[in-house]
Amino acid sequence: MPPAYPPEFRRRAVKLFCEREKPVAQIAAELGISESCLRRWAAQDDVDAGRRDGVSSDERSELAQRRREKRRLEMENEILRRTASTSATLDPDVSLSPTVSGQ
Repeated sequence: MPPAYPPEFRRRAVKLFCEREKPVAQIAAELGISESCLRRWAAQDDVDAGRRDGVSSDERSELAQRRREKRRLEMENEILRRTASTSATLDPDVSLSPTVSGQ
C-alpha cells in the first residue's frame, strides 16, 4: 500500500493542480506522486467542496466507521447464537458454572 500523505501535502498538491501553471505530469513528478493520484485528490476535493456530486471524505469516513461497527455486532451476534445453541443441546443436569474441588 502506498504511503499516506499528510492532509497539508494533499491540499498543496491540489492547489498546484488547480492553478494550472504547469502540466499535471510535471506537478506529479515534482511531488513524487502519480498523475492518477493527483487527479483523484483533485476530484475528491471537488466533491468535498460541493463542486461535484459524490461521496465526501466525511461521509466516506462515517461509512467506514459504520461498516466496522456492523461487522463487530455481527460477530457478537454469531458468538451469542453459538453459545445459545450449545447451551440448548447440553445435558440439563450438567452445570456450566465452575466448581471448586474439595468442597
